[in-house]
Amino acid sequence: MPPGKAHKASAAGRDLIGALPDALLLHILSFLPAQQAGRTCVLARRWIDLWKSATGLRIVGADGESPVRFGDVWEFVDHLLLFCGCSPLEECEFRFVELSDGDVPRMNLWIRHALMCKVRVLRLLVHRTGAAPLNPEDLRLVSQHLTRLNLGKLLFNKFLDFSRCPSLQDLWIGSSNFVHVDRISSVSKAPNDRKRFFQTPVLETIPPLLGAVVQINHACADRCSHDDYGNCCYESCKSCMQNDDSCLLLQGLSQAKNLCLIADAKTFVFRRDLKWCQTFTQLKNCVLNEHWCVPDVRALAFILEHSPVLEGLYLILFSKGPKHNVEMKGSFNPKELPCTISAQLKRVEVKCAGVDERVVEVLRFTFPRKDGLI
Repeated sequence: MPPGKAHKASAAGRDLIGALPDALLLHILSFLPAQQAGRTCVLARRWIDLWKSATGLRIVGADGESPVRFGDVWEFVDHLLLFCGCSPLEECEFRFVELSDGDVPRMNLWIRHALMCKVRVLRLLVHRTGAAPLNPEDLRLVSQHLTRLNLGKLLFNKFLDFSRCPSLQDLWIGSSNFVHVDRISSVSKAPNDRKRFFQTPVLETIPPLLGAVVQINHACADRCSHDDYGNCCYESCKSCMQNDDSCLLLQGLSQAKNLCLIADAKTFVFRRDLKWCQTFTQLKNCVLNEHWCVPDVRALAFILEHSPVLEGLYLILFSKGPKHNVEMKGSFNPKELPCTISAQLKRVEVKCAGVDERVVEVLRFTFPRKDGLI
């Protein structure tokens, strides 16, 4: 039956869902966990094979949100993929409560199957205390169609290569372990050795991104108590990178349209990267924390001067949670902006736990007044 053809409701009006066209039913089925979508085959003759062509594949818990144990579903998923064949997929989601070393090869096969189905959105999330192992060399992300990739709670090894996904626009990796990763790239190059544990991996230049969120926390080994830019000149300092002449992160993010860059106060990677003079040619909106403003605003000034099309700046200062005690918003008249700052910058928001001398210094920079008052 043609996908767009609708079925008439029964005379009593009881089969309203059955009156919907196939294309709409397939869209609805794509939101159901695969276990529930498969059960619709018993509803009526029309439903026997309908679920096999759903545009979404979700291996999750029965409620559609919680994770599922890998051991409870692997046999079901094997048969499911056999029945469905290579029907095109819009989205595919795997959400597991745990994942052992022995489970990874089978999971990799499932992901490859999804890529063969030209999936556009792929999510893999593992809910457990420790990160689940994942070897990207075995995963082999190769797709001309993948546009969004979400990975969570994984332990990555060696070299993360996204170069064979040229259409990838949105990459999210959360709560994962990069301790063994020395390079993240969308350009096929040989890995650059950064073998000391908990160092920031090198992010190669990647195609234009819609957005990127990068957070460097207290566990990062690239931190120095003597210098904010990673060049303290103390021979005894094992953290600084005096002899390193490469950019780690910002060059790879220079084509992003939206950026959120958060770092712990003592880490120096972001501020150190600024000396390579990247220009964020596509950047429209930027979220920064106090790392960019304290002890001085040089790093913040650099971002503003090297973002020629920036429209919105959002500062989150000394606030650890989602709630903020103080919120301030402002806008600029392009004629009042310095010539070094984008004339398109119209929105500035500052959120903080409270106003102290450090915040006042930032406010003086972001909301300048000719009369010297904030």
